[in-house]
Amino acid sequence: MKFTLAWLRDHLETEAPLDAILAALTDMGLEVEGVEDKAARLGAFRVGYVVEAVPHPDADRLRLCRVETAQGMRQVVCGAPNARAGIKVAVAMPGDHIPGTGITLSVGTIRGVESQAMLCSERELELSDEHSGIMELPADAPVGAWLVDVLGLSDPVVEIKITPNRPDALGVAGIARDLAARGLGRLVTRSPVPVRGAYRAPFTVSLAAEVATGPCPHFLARHIRGVRNGPSPKWLQDRLRAIGLRPISALVDITNYLTFDRGRPLHVFDADRVEAALVVRAARAGETLHALDTRSYTFAGGETVIADAGGIESIGGVMGGLASGCTETTVNVIVESAWFDPIRTAATGRQLRVNSDARYRFERGVDPAFTAPGLELGTRMILDLCGGEASEVVEAGAAPLPGRRLSLRAGRVRQLVGLEIAVDEQVRILTALGFSVAPGEPMEVTVPSWRPDVLGEADLVEEVARIASLANLRGQPLPRPDPGVIRPALTAGQRREGLVRRSLAALGAHECVTYSFIPGPAARRFGGGAEAVRVENPISSEMTHLRPSLLPGLLAAAARNQARGFAELALFELGPVFQGGEPGEQAQEACLLRTGASGPRNPHAPRRATDAFDARADAEAALSAAGVAVDRLMAVRDGLPDWMHPGRAAFLSLGPRTPLALFGELHPRILDAFDVKGPAVAMTLFLGAIPFPRARSITRPALSVSDLPAVERDFAFVVDARVEAETVLKAARGADKGLVERAQVFDVFEGPRATEQLGAGRKSLAVTVRLQPRSATLTEGEIEAVAARIVAAVTKATGGTLRG
Repeated sequence: MKFTLAWLRDHLETEAPLDAILAALTDMGLEVEGVEDKAARLGAFRVGYVVEAVPHPDADRLRLCRVETAQGMRQVVCGAPNARAGIKVAVAMPGDHIPGTGITLSVGTIRGVESQAMLCSERELELSDEHSGIMELPADAPVGAWLVDVLGLSDPVVEIKITPNRPDALGVAGIARDLAARGLGRLVTRSPVPVRGAYRAPFTVSLAAEVATGPCPHFLARHIRGVRNGPSPKWLQDRLRAIGLRPISALVDITNYLTFDRGRPLHVFDADRVEAALVVRAARAGETLHALDTRSYTFAGGETVIADAGGIESIGGVMGGLASGCTETTVNVIVESAWFDPIRTAATGRQLRVNSDARYRFERGVDPAFTAPGLELGTRMILDLCGGEASEVVEAGAAPLPGRRLSLRAGRVRQLVGLEIAVDEQVRILTALGFSVAPGEPMEVTVPSWRPDVLGEADLVEEVARIASLANLRGQPLPRPDPGVIRPALTAGQRREGLVRRSLAALGAHECVTYSFIPGPAARRFGGGAEAVRVENPISSEMTHLRPSLLPGLLAAAARNQARGFAELALFELGPVFQGGEPGEQAQEACLLRTGASGPRNPHAPRRATDAFDARADAEAALSAAGVAVDRLMAVRDGLPDWMHPGRAAFLSLGPRTPLALFGELHPRILDAFDVKGPAVAMTLFLGAIPFPRARSITRPALSVSDLPAVERDFAFVVDARVEAETVLKAARGADKGLVERAQVFDVFEGPRATEQLGAGRKSLAVTVRLQPRSATLTEGEIEAVAARIVAAVTKATGGTLRG
């Protein structure tokens, strides 16, 4: 939305400087995007007079002009078709910068003839897009006068950004209303004076049933005869040029002016080019209209149009037709002022791919109560500038006035915004904005017709706060409960997630945040993809289903990184997964994916590929951070999902039926589907399944440290090749829970050589056991007794024997 400072002062009596106005506009939510000072940009250009224009001696399309300028007579070579003697033009002299082309003018030779200046078009001066010829200035413009003074461009042009909920600010009068409410002046917008009709209009208007109840419930028009459609006055042309519009004729310029001055689009038909019976109806499929923008539009059916017996004459709320448009020969006109539904207008504009200032306003919501006053305002301007005589008003339908009444509690401003604003000031602000306020508690506020965005009490609070200025907010500490200690803001689950996130980052993994939507095929590979988790309106074809696992997103991220040369990856994510579309079918998980080698290259040992044991270590570290005693967990291989390797994966379970984590290698089929180069291992924590500690205290137990020397003993057991190391370790730990502090495997002997020495189907597991006394140093006899119990426990659990 653009306007000039002088234009604003037509509606706002103020002495406030421009800087204060700009600051207030932005502070009230009408963000200033820029201020254009055309006087500085076009200050070098002056008015010239073409004394003579003759054909160029060596070019058919060029003319050799003698131009009177402020520096005297100059010779100019010009290719514009309207270059001729007797016109006033905009002249650029050598050294002047041409803004529309970005060049600095110099004396040049064109087809052997020296050109000492340049005659400019509107596009070259960035006044409009017109470039069909040079700009022709008024005949009374003095030669040598500054162009900005002749065109009235010395006034700064302000451009503000209008949010979709503020259609009232699409008129200069609405902007002035906000500034007056802020206290920067007095609102002086004049109310339209009705024009008394001198005769009965020679046409009728009717609303078809399909539009009367919604798309166009109110239509007003009047006939004006005997108009003279010449150029509009200089002040009007100057204002339109200042905001980037090209003056066309008085009738067209008046409608454009009122569109920006009051936010009320009007349309003027040439009355002699339309039939006497106008009807507002829905377009039929296949109908066409040659519009004012010289383009032809074909209707799909259902668009709101104004038609006569000969066909469609105008697209309702969007654009008029060329056949019934006004020209220099127009004598009799029909002025239309109607209210069109925002949704239907927006749909029509999108369907036809046509933009206009009228559509921009109607699809945001034009004031329905200003339909009749807008017609009176347009009629008065036409009579004043074009002459003529107006008929009585022809009306069809009635204005759809909402008549909203809302309640406002005075204390809600402080509660919602934090500003202390007196009740009297709240009433003053709302009244200045056009609201009617009935005092009381709560106040009863009637919303004006030009504010379709105010729908509730919070909207009223917003109006009061933005006019009073949110810049008055001051930071204050939140009130503390008295007495007592503030309860923690995070839940136990949130604190646990933080601990798990920190532990996974400490393992060297990078956190990812992937979309909760994944492609249907990817969802089905991980047990999802059902209709219950399909997105009705996906933002893309790659985001059609809610994810059943975090792994698809991490695998896709790994594939992208591997394609860029990063082979060793460690990626993790915490987030929701979905088993269905109903409440309660969502769970929180943590997942870590590793690819490539397990560590950096070094000269001391060869690197190895990541394996299931790396994934298990990751899972145990995360579970330990979540408060789980990992030495009490058991590995369960039953019920593994088919995206894990069947022989190299397992659950870490608290008992046989409470899995807390899944770890292991991913199935090669999954890696191929996601184009990930293996090996790749992953672990997934089921955060919702991890039990919370029973103790209410969040403090850690007392540290128990013994200053007695520990004893370590090594054992090598010969067991069946199918016996798992965990079975041996659990038996060793359980032999004496008071003394055995730690047990771990440090060597495995298996394969062909083990078969030769130990027998077919046998292997050797070497275990080290650490004994930590608490009350007295262990004697040799006590050590031997514990060792014997360890051997007996392992033998009983595995059927193995101590290796000799």
